[in-house]
Amino acid sequence: MGWTIGYDSNWDRDIGYGVPAVCDHPDCNKEIDRGLAYVCGGEPYGGDHGCGLFFCSDHLYVHKKCGQLCEKCLPRKKKFFKPKPDYPVWIRHKLRHPSWAEWRKANPKVVAALRAQLKAK
Repeated sequence: MGWTIGYDSNWDRDIGYGVPAVCDHPDCNKEIDRGLAYVCGGEPYGGDHGCGLFFCSDHLYVHKKCGQLCEKCLPRKKKFFKPKPDYPVWIRHKLRHPSWAEWRKANPKVVAALRAQLKAK
């Protein structure tokens, strides 16, 4: 099984190393992807210890027992960061690339919302 593109139903967004994104830390806009190298907890959905959000190397910390965690999960806080919206490059890809044609056809409301999101920027 590859991790190029998948879906995280916990955060309701696309994940995988094929999904361009920005760091989910509120004070950072570094470009990353939503692959395993950047996920808090080191596994999809955050594994057993993380929140499952995605952070650049400046905002992921190594815990001896729990692996890579963000600053909210390192001390096991209950409040998480708010996930950032999809990166415009990714939105445009989903709206235009032929490989997403069937998905666009099956999800007209989501497509309309994505188009509106791009226009608002």
